[in-house]
Amino acid sequence: MNRSLAVLVFAIIILSCKQDAQYNDPIPVHDNFTIESNLLEETRVINVWTPPNYKTNNEALPVMYMPDGGVVQEDFPHIANTIAKLVESKEIAPMILVGIENIDRRKDLSGFSEVKEDEQYCPLTDGAKTFRAFITDELMPEINKRYKTTNKKGIIGESLAGLFVIETFFVDPNIFDFYIAMDPSLWWNNHYLERNAKKYLENEPSKTTKLWFAGSDAKDISTHTNSLAKTLRKSASSKLIWKYSDEPNEQHNTIFRATKEKALIWTLNVNATK
Repeated sequence: MNRSLAVLVFAIIILSCKQDAQYNDPIPVHDNFTIESNLLEETRVINVWTPPNYKTNNEALPVMYMPDGGVVQEDFPHIANTIAKLVESKEIAPMILVGIENIDRRKDLSGFSEVKEDEQYCPLTDGAKTFRAFITDELMPEINKRYKTTNKKGIIGESLAGLFVIETFFVDPNIFDFYIAMDPSLWWNNHYLERNAKKYLENEPSKTTKLWFAGSDAKDISTHTNSLAKTLRKSASSKLIWKYSDEPNEQHNTIFRATKEKALIWTLNVNATK
């Protein structure tokens, strides 16, 4: 990867989680609590949005987990408001949104890397492995204890969080029922995930699983998202329902908002097919 291009990509990654500040999205009514994580050795802030009638009925709901889930300069407000709009219009079924507020997203969302230069951008310590364990072993039980939940759950993320979503799908596709990744930073570790996609896909999900991902005009991302789509066409399991949205007219800092509605509608529509 060209060093100057890498610096540009890194700058985009760091700034991408701050783009929402210019939109001034209204912060929706939501719950907020902290969880003491033994795995992360941190106190993490969790934001939870539930549909308006959640407290007045006994219906259990699926859960969408979201890194970059803070309410200030992160993605929780605009995703929560989008889900609320789609639920109200009956384009998707009601669900619970769980946002995980950042402390150090670069550490949490990046996997291992053998590329020494990557250390300029994110730690090479495979923080994603620990963060994933935090979600599955500590956060999910807490959410299931506090809220009326079904077994259905998903995850959504953009940029570095999108990398985490794709890696999670590859490493253990059975953690979630649906995965949404906008402009995942697949360049990481010399595009290791994309290069090894065929091998990862041998670890097929044990249940019907959905994967939706998109690529913008960012060349060092779209090259790899397009390549991943080609691999999926050849090697995806019959249990995987997937869709790639090629978005050459969108930029890295616009793709989340440009594609979020169609991503959610397609992913949460039980009738969607390849």
